[in-house]
Amino acid sequence: MGVDFLRKAEWLGTERARVYLMLLAGVNVLMLAVIVLTSQDGVDRNGFLIGTDFISFWTSGRMLQAGANVYDIAAHVAAQRTFYTLPGEYTAFFYPPNFLPFVWPLGFLPYFPALAAWLAVTGAAWLAAVRAWFKALGLQGPGWLLVLAFPPVIVTLTHGQTSFLVAALLGGGLLLVDKRPWLAGLLIGLATIKPQFGLLVPVALLASGQWRAIAGAALGALALAAIATLAFGPQVWSDWLAVTSAAGNATQSGNIGFAKMVSIFAGLSLVGVPSGPAFAVQVVAAIGVAGAVAAAAWRRPFSPGLAALVLAGAPLATPFVLDYDMVLTAFPLAYLYASARKTGFADWERITILAAFAAAAFARPLALQAGVPIMPLVLAALFVLVWRRVQAEAAPTAARSIGA
Repeated sequence: MGVDFLRKAEWLGTERARVYLMLLAGVNVLMLAVIVLTSQDGVDRNGFLIGTDFISFWTSGRMLQAGANVYDIAAHVAAQRTFYTLPGEYTAFFYPPNFLPFVWPLGFLPYFPALAAWLAVTGAAWLAAVRAWFKALGLQGPGWLLVLAFPPVIVTLTHGQTSFLVAALLGGGLLLVDKRPWLAGLLIGLATIKPQFGLLVPVALLASGQWRAIAGAALGALALAAIATLAFGPQVWSDWLAVTSAAGNATQSGNIGFAKMVSIFAGLSLVGVPSGPAFAVQVVAAIGVAGAVAAAAWRRPFSPGLAALVLAGAPLATPFVLDYDMVLTAFPLAYLYASARKTGFADWERITILAAFAAAAFARPLALQAGVPIMPLVLAALFVLVWRRVQAEAAPTAARSIGA
C-alpha cells in the first residue's frame, strides 16, 4: 500500500468516482440553497450581498450610462453604496476598458435580474465550451452531475464573477485554433478582458506558427478596444492606467486576501515569505511554465493537448488568480482524463485529477483556517501531468518524421 495508494490510486474506479461526484454535487447544491433561502432582501447571513463581486460590474454599467468615470475609486464607492452598504467593504473595479462593453448593458436592469442574466449567459457560454471539448476528446457529457459537483462552478455562481466568460473565450478559442484559426483568434482577443490569463497564449501560438490565429487575436482585441474607446471616450485608458498601480498594490499587500488567492505568489506570502522573494519565485515559475509550453508547441500542429497545456499553465503564470478562476481547469482535466482512458492511467494521474477537480472546495477554508495553501501544488501537478501527456503524443510524430 503506502505510496502506491496515491501513486496508482487504483481504488478510484468509476463507481467510487460517481459516489464522490454525488457527494460534492449534494454539498454544492445544499450550500447554494442555504445561502439563498436564509438571505433577507438579497443579503446573506454574513451581511454580504448575494453575488458579492458582481456589484462592481453592475455599478460600472450604471455609471457608464450616467457618463461617470468607473475608474474614479471614490465615485465608484459612492455609487455602490447607493444600492448597498457594508461598513468597511468595497468591491474594486480594476478591469481594463476592453471589459466596459460587457458591463454597460448590465446597467439597464435592476441588480438581481442583472446578476441572473449575467450568470445565465456566461454560464451557458462556459458549458458550451466544455461540451465542445468533450466532443473533440471523444467524451460524453458533461452531465449535470459533473457540472454541479465541480466546486469552481458554485464559487463562481456565489461571487457573480467573470470566470465563466473568460474560461469560455479562452477554452473555446484555443480548441478552434487548428480548424478555425480566425474565429479562434477572435475569441482569444475578446479574452483580453482579463489579460493575466492569456500570458501563455502568444507563447504557444508563436511557437506553433499559428499566424492566422495570432492575427485574429490582434484583430479581436483591437476591435474591442476600439468599441470601448468610441463608446466611452479615449480618456478611459488613462483613467484605467491611473488605477493599475492600486491594483498591483492590492495584490502585493494582501488587501484582497492571500487566503482567497491560489497563485504561487499568494501561497508563499501566506506562509510568511516576504513580498519581494515571493514575487521573484512567481516570475521564475512563470518563465519556467512559458518555456515548457514553448518547447511543447515548437513547430507542432496545434492540438487539444497543447490547448490544455496552455490552460493548465495559465493559473501558474500569474500572481493574481482566485478560486473561482478554477473553472478554467475543466479543459485540462477533460483532456487528461480522455487521454488516460485511451492508454491507461499513468502514475499520479488518478489522484491528481481528483485533487484538481475538488480542490476549490477546500483551498480557501484550509488557507483561511490553517494557513495551508494547497492549490499552487495541485495546479503544478496538473500542469506537469498534462505536459507529460502532450510530450508522449508528440513522440510518435517525431519518430515518424525521423523515419521519413
